[in-house]
Amino acid sequence: MGLKPEIAAYLAERAATGLPQVWQAPLAEIRENTKLHIALKQPLLQIDTVEHRSITGPTSALPIRIYRPSKENNLPALVFFHGGGWVLNFLDIYEPALRKIAKNANFIVIAVEYQKAPEHSYPAPLDDCYATLKWVIENAEELGIDLAAIGVGGDSAGGNLASSVALKACNEKLISLAFQLLIYPCNDSTMNYPSATNFSQGYGLTTQAMKWFWDQYLSKVADKDDPYAVPAKANSLRGVAPAILIAAEFDPLTDDVKNYYQKLIKDSVPAIYREFAGQIHGFFNLSGVTDDAESLYSEIAKEINAILGRRN
Repeated sequence: MGLKPEIAAYLAERAATGLPQVWQAPLAEIRENTKLHIALKQPLLQIDTVEHRSITGPTSALPIRIYRPSKENNLPALVFFHGGGWVLNFLDIYEPALRKIAKNANFIVIAVEYQKAPEHSYPAPLDDCYATLKWVIENAEELGIDLAAIGVGGDSAGGNLASSVALKACNEKLISLAFQLLIYPCNDSTMNYPSATNFSQGYGLTTQAMKWFWDQYLSKVADKDDPYAVPAKANSLRGVAPAILIAAEFDPLTDDVKNYYQKLIKDSVPAIYREFAGQIHGFFNLSGVTDDAESLYSEIAKEINAILGRRN
């Protein structure tokens, strides 16, 4: 099938705005334009509490949000890292989606505003995300979180960060993570696969933009061979947390997701791959535009709870 009709209409409306590509304008302007994201116009689902806090990161204070679906104690937790090419976006854009996931799945979601490239290139964003996971572990009792049911997740660059955090947590024996949720992650900086050519432009995220994002994140040549920066470079993924991988059919990164899924399976990691037909990169935040966003939230809740052995 082709693009979903509502997605084709959304892309046409976006193109009509004439906003510059990420490499075509000063970074301050590109970041200001993210305040036009359609997710910021979506209604917010009422849940028990949304707590804004600040924790101490490796090099700065880190704003976090804690989404609590109910007053129930000893709940699972998803530590979430947002996308935006390690350069863009902010937590308000993710508020509609994360509230729904917390409510649908009945677990606590903790999201962090990590420092952004290029001002804070690799490893700063990863260090911030890893520190957030450590903070959640250390404060699990106060937060009412089940230590045996903590997972990490993210979309796009956040999926890269979640993959890296899961790998580092395994290697450093920080904790046995219960799961990793990887929503169209960018885990291979070479982008030498068919989808990067077949869907290079005209579908929202472009291959040129993705390469620009990689250039902002990886400031040193050696970073390209560092598996914590580029998880596809890992010699082995054996022992990392069970994975849920979400892909969109019309996305330069579709094959990146497939390839990482196959690498996980080869290394005996339990993994689930789900590709949404007719969809584009970024549909996670397109509630109100496409019903597939709501389907994705339900799918996430179902699959994570299945891994945890919980009834959803």
